Amino acid sequence: MSGIRLATDPEWSLLLAACFAPNRKEKSDRIRALLQLPLRWDAIVDLADRHGVQPLLFQALSDFENTIPREHFNALAQKYQTNVHKTLILSRELIRIVDALSALGLEVMPYKGLALAELAYGDIALRQSGDIDLFVRAHDLPRTRAALEKLGFMPHLLWSEAKEKLYVRSGYEYSFDGTAGRNLLEVQWAIQPRFYAVDFDMEGMFRRGVVIPVAGHPMKTPSAEDLFIVLSLHAAKHVWGRLIWLCDLARLMENQKVNWDQIGSHARKLRIERILRVTLILANRLLGAPISPEAEINIPEDKQATVLATEIESYIASNRAFDIESLAYFRLMLHLREKRQDQVRFMSRLLFTAGPGEWDVIRLPEPLFPLYRIVRITRLAAKLIRTKLVQS
Repeated sequence: MSGIRLATDPEWSLLLAACFAPNRKEKSDRIRALLQLPLRWDAIVDLADRHGVQPLLFQALSDFENTIPREHFNALAQKYQTNVHKTLILSRELIRIVDALSALGLEVMPYKGLALAELAYGDIALRQSGDIDLFVRAHDLPRTRAALEKLGFMPHLLWSEAKEKLYVRSGYEYSFDGTAGRNLLEVQWAIQPRFYAVDFDMEGMFRRGVVIPVAGHPMKTPSAEDLFIVLSLHAAKHVWGRLIWLCDLARLMENQKVNWDQIGSHARKLRIERILRVTLILANRLLGAPISPEAEINIPEDKQATVLATEIESYIASNRAFDIESLAYFRLMLHLREKRQDQVRFMSRLLFTAGPGEWDVIRLPEPLFPLYRIVRITRLAAKLIRTKLVQS
């Protein structure tokens, strides 16, 4: 990621100030000072949209309405109201889904989206709405999918029984379209695809789940400790590329009594301390989120994490999209793991875990499914060669 210029313009500074600050007066003073500068409001609105923080920006600027050009403040207000409307639609759909699945004895846990907004922000309108995310148990997938289809949700992927068994082991989610929109629902039975080599205890997460009100409806969601780890892994998978992911974690640390002993214990077991350390550094540097003494003890300093955080900070502030299928991306994922054995495990799974990309290249009968590993290696090698040719 060398060569990326860190954005230092006032538009970026204003967005960071609006997202989070532990000291409310300091936040207000900082925003007031930035509003005295010449600002490109179109750029601010675009940045807020790209980073998924429009509701937070509108909330932070509401006290300064008279100092913001009317047309731009009205545009922010309109986007906020649009998000509120979408949030209400998603709330209705989420309640309908959870009630229907619960009636069939299927335990599901909403996370991210509405549940996260409630837990971290205390207001479902303060998080930019996207879709509905549900955790389910892998063995409940067939019944869950059948129940969702009766509710009008159609999955994007339809596999033979043999390929579905492979996909459940190697993948982690199904996407569904609903009557209220495309890509409305994501059902997940794992945290990440298998090749990332983080074997999270999903059953333990279900046991530790907590019940919170979401749009006034009680629902089970991951505990704050599990959620911190899950959200950190999700952010890492996407190279922490959107501020909202760091905002979520900063708010979670601020508004919930997080048990850092538990987080540290799980991080050591999963060997993802470096990923969590990078998350803490980025939230601290960009948003001013304090790193508590308990977090310092349980997620200790790591020289490599500091180096990586500096590079990633520059990427977040740039307008460049990170190619998550590039050699640079997989190299970064390797460096984010502190143990050699996990790096080897990541590379091994990356090379040999076939999936939909390989199945689309050639159709093999079930007895020959092991040959998809060769297709996988061939595709990765071809991608590497293309990358080298472009760079040369």
